[in-house]
Amino acid sequence: MNITHLEHIIIALIIQLSLLPFASARVAGVIPVAILLGREIAQHEYRLGIQRGWEWGETLPVGMFEGVWRGWTLDSVLDVLLPALACGLLAVMVGFKKKHTTKSS
Repeated sequence: MNITHLEHIIIALIIQLSLLPFASARVAGVIPVAILLGREIAQHEYRLGIQRGWEWGETLPVGMFEGVWRGWTLDSVLDVLLPALACGLLAVMVGFKKKHTTKSS
């Protein structure tokens, strides 16, 4: 685990917590994970394009879904997986708290 993984976790949790007043904990957790996933896919597309001689102003020589299935490293997987686990854990904790506070009332 490196510092970018921790940064992604913190950013995802901040986004999730800021969306909690407007959406459920699950929905609020899916949104930052989707943002981070899209960012990683875009980075893979640009990396593939640069490897193929692409320069700014040209059409990116990458297939439509090529960034989804090509170019992933352990680092990029962890950049999405760890925030997903953290947001999932927070959603479970919020659901657990709501369940137990409504029972005792």
